[in-house]
Amino acid sequence: MRTGARKPNIARRTREAVGSLRVRLTLSGVAALVLGIGLIAFLLVGRAERDMLAVEREREIGEAVRTATVLSHRVIEVQRTLQALAMQAEGGSLDDPVTLERFVQSTPLLKDIFALLFMAAKDGRVRVYVDDKGVQHPGIDISDRSYFRNTLKDGKPQISDVIYSRLDGAPGVVFTQPIRNETGVYGMLAGSVRLNSRGLLDSVMTTQSGYTSSVTVVVTNANGTILAHPDKNRVAQSLATEPYLKGAFQAWLDSGAPIEPQGLLLAQAGEVVSIAGVPGPDWLVWRVRDEAQLLTPLRDARRHALIIAGALIVALSIAMFAWLGWLLAPLKLLKNRAQHLFDGEVEAQEGWPAASGEIGSLGRVLRRVAIERARLEDLNAQMLGRLRSVMSAAPVGIAIARQDRFELAGDTFCQLFGCTERDLLDRSTRLIFASAEDHAAFTDQEREAFAIEGAYAGEWRLRRNDGTQFWARLRSKMVDGNDASMGAIWIVNNIDEQRAQREQLEWSATHDPLTGLANRLAFTDKAEQLVAGLPHTLPTALVFIDLDNFKPVNDTAGHLAGDLMLLTVATAISAHTRSTDLVVRLGGDEFALVLERCSHESALRIAEEVRNAVAGVALPWEESTLRVGASLGVASLTAETRSVAEWLAAADAACYAAKAAGRGTVQSAGR
Repeated sequence: MRTGARKPNIARRTREAVGSLRVRLTLSGVAALVLGIGLIAFLLVGRAERDMLAVEREREIGEAVRTATVLSHRVIEVQRTLQALAMQAEGGSLDDPVTLERFVQSTPLLKDIFALLFMAAKDGRVRVYVDDKGVQHPGIDISDRSYFRNTLKDGKPQISDVIYSRLDGAPGVVFTQPIRNETGVYGMLAGSVRLNSRGLLDSVMTTQSGYTSSVTVVVTNANGTILAHPDKNRVAQSLATEPYLKGAFQAWLDSGAPIEPQGLLLAQAGEVVSIAGVPGPDWLVWRVRDEAQLLTPLRDARRHALIIAGALIVALSIAMFAWLGWLLAPLKLLKNRAQHLFDGEVEAQEGWPAASGEIGSLGRVLRRVAIERARLEDLNAQMLGRLRSVMSAAPVGIAIARQDRFELAGDTFCQLFGCTERDLLDRSTRLIFASAEDHAAFTDQEREAFAIEGAYAGEWRLRRNDGTQFWARLRSKMVDGNDASMGAIWIVNNIDEQRAQREQLEWSATHDPLTGLANRLAFTDKAEQLVAGLPHTLPTALVFIDLDNFKPVNDTAGHLAGDLMLLTVATAISAHTRSTDLVVRLGGDEFALVLERCSHESALRIAEEVRNAVAGVALPWEESTLRVGASLGVASLTAETRSVAEWLAAADAACYAAKAAGRGTVQSAGR
């Protein structure tokens, strides 16, 4: 009987313990802690991973653009050096072996740049070349090489595709310069850069290692042929054979194979792939990073955070269990104490009678209500203080806005706007915007974004308390995702420096670095727009400008004097054009004007003014004064113009006619 009675008694006590309010509240609290901490950790880590990848993607684009810019500058330097050497050879003879040998032996600078330096006559025969073994006269025929034919045909420098040298069989890229005499182009000076040895492109790889590195950098031409690679065995192969970039290469082809100097990202699973075009040779710099390596520190931090969270949950569970035991203890002094439940005359913990059981009598309920009310008021005050501390310690500006009014503002937020929190509280958010129109536009955009996803991000020009302005990235998120009237949290970052860097990169892509004028790329884009817009773009005229006697300036006074002369001439030309005209430096000593809404007669008048302005340039240099002239050709756009090439050819022919007419004149193309 005793044993049978003991078993039901133990079972009953177990059910009572498990079913007690104290245990159930503790278990519920633990479940809430686990769910809350887990959900917050999941959301924060996911957001951190996305933000880290976004930052790394932007940084990778910047690195690709920086590398492409450096490579472009080096290519330009090589071309300028080769051009200077070609100018020294102009007027000479390619049939005198002794003279040629003496000439190539006097080029130690180019020997450091090129693995092979050679000169070819107009018939395609290589008259002389020099490499690390010395000077040779091989007589090899390169007349079938496209870079040779294009150099002689266009009379302009060329950069070849990847070719295999007939002299040493190595893959490389050839830089060419035409050699001229009084009759025109009569030969070619060229330098070959080997792709599988140290040289021009190798410097791109010097800060990178192979596939074990977190970053792999590859350089290709516009066809996807590899020019530089950590693995020299892959040089001159197609990027389609590169396993680390195969998917990105296909995505690039599918998007139209753009060569974008400003850089772009390409889709490839598990990798961050960025590319940037190299202005000039139209090469591409490819950078690939493993996303898993980028996220390793964050994932390690998540693992440690979960361990700490587990320990915290255990500690909080114990504390919660003890706290609930105290909270649910019997209370005293119910009868008299209930009369003062809400008047505050008696402390919430005092005057309550004792009672039995977990819930007990109405006294325990009322006592708990009083205690909880006082505790919640204290917690609210503490939470508000903690919130202010977090906002003040944050490295970004944080504020809470509700119904177009500021309710809270952190120290960093106030510092951004040069004011105190008192200056902002209960003031309209219009106060920090540069204009009422901007504020109205922001309000509309934020409302639409909240309706879709509950968050907003955008860039705005904001105003400090002293009236100065700055560009900022403003992100806002609803305090309550289901109720916009509860207000929003604003996060503000100053991005003046980032915007300035971005604008500088955009300017450099379309302007000549020496004169600051528009470059050939901007000129070509404008000409194509005007031809495509016919007949609505009439009247428009094109003026080609070719400087006379510029070569003697370079030959006698040097390239520094030549650069100063080009800068002075550019200033003189710009001073005699309208603000709406496009002034272009095409390259070397060639300039152009695109005159929109300008009749042919007005274009001729402007061209004559420009000619006079250039003729009047006098550049003091050492003990002499340097002067140049200009020959100009004017071609107006007509409704019958079929292409940009036809229009450009007409202006070029008119300029050539001006040269033939004795230079220093203005000639008009037939209309």
